[in-house]
Amino acid sequence: MKKRIFDAIFIVISTIMLVMLSKYGLLEKYMAFSFIPILIAYQLGQYSERKFK
Repeated sequence: MKKRIFDAIFIVISTIMLVMLSKYGLLEKYMAFSFIPILIAYQLGQYSERKFK
């Protein structure tokens, strides 16, 4: 799998999750946990950089 495809899949999945959380009003209640997806995105970026270098 190429890096661009990996990035695109991650962006689509993240967008779908955020839209669903926003639709059900969970983003306002759990704002403190918003740092976790950022950490996951960082780790996935590091993994893809090493794997597809």
